[in-house]
Amino acid sequence: MNIFLNLVLLVIGLIGLIKASDVFVDASSSLAIKLRVPKMLVALTIAAFGTCAPELAISFNSIAASNYDMTLANVVGSSIVNILLIVGIATLVKPITVHEQTVKKELPILVLITSVFFVLLNDRIFFNQPNGLSRIDAIILLDLFLVFVGYIIAIVHRHREKKKRGRRPKTKYTLWQSILYIIIALIVIIVASDIVVDSASALALDMGISQKVITMTAIVIGTSLPELTMTVGASRKGEFDMAVGNIIGTNIFNICIVLGLPTLIYGGFSSDAFNIIDTLVVLVAALSFFFFGRSNKKLTRIEGFMMVATFTVYYFYLFTTA
Repeated sequence: MNIFLNLVLLVIGLIGLIKASDVFVDASSSLAIKLRVPKMLVALTIAAFGTCAPELAISFNSIAASNYDMTLANVVGSSIVNILLIVGIATLVKPITVHEQTVKKELPILVLITSVFFVLLNDRIFFNQPNGLSRIDAIILLDLFLVFVGYIIAIVHRHREKKKRGRRPKTKYTLWQSILYIIIALIVIIVASDIVVDSASALALDMGISQKVITMTAIVIGTSLPELTMTVGASRKGEFDMAVGNIIGTNIFNICIVLGLPTLIYGGFSSDAFNIIDTLVVLVAALSFFFFGRSNKKLTRIEGFMMVATFTVYYFYLFTTA
């Protein structure tokens, strides 16, 4: 009975995620047009922060309970899933066009932050100490986030300088409708993702799956479902700025805020659960996103397949070494 109930809840949660994410993409696109701001800006901020809200809640709860493995799995796993699985699947659905500014600005910022995260977490290799994060590391991550915020402010200023007073494209929603639907959609996404994670975790426990596998599957993949549905939905609609910006912004939020903020508040920690291979895959994911996008300003289906294949190989390694 418990298994059947959890399956029903899982399906309900998934339906809620898909429908809410579809509304969110349309409302965000309408809002960007109404406010005369780039859609990439909306994706880097509103969409990114909204979709990483479940990860932020999990991170605070897990680090407060001294469950540091879950804290790291939350960020490491999400960073891998967001690019290799989500961007890979979205590209397989429809090749994604990557604008020149994204290749020159947003993706290099993501690579920089991911590279710093790689060095900070691998203390055993670089500093001959147990792997972990300190409050100083958290401050560095938060400072990098301020650099990202400064870039966003520059986007707004530059866009206002260049904007034209011509007729704006017709939008699906009015300004206030867009804001209302964004709020409602975000609430549904967060609640639905909680339902998916809780039901999937309970289902895994009922089936006798280990806690590590639960964390890296039900929780990590579960909390990434908003990004998956939103990115695939945006790509399918041809809203490539929303699709790419959502992932870039989400990964930056995950590394700098979801991990950095709780660490700053609760203090540093150490953990050997995640080794050089796990963090190297995070770095490889960011680098592949950058180089694939840079190659021809488009992510092709072959490159999307390579991303999904890399994700599959890594998770096979994860399961066989658990």
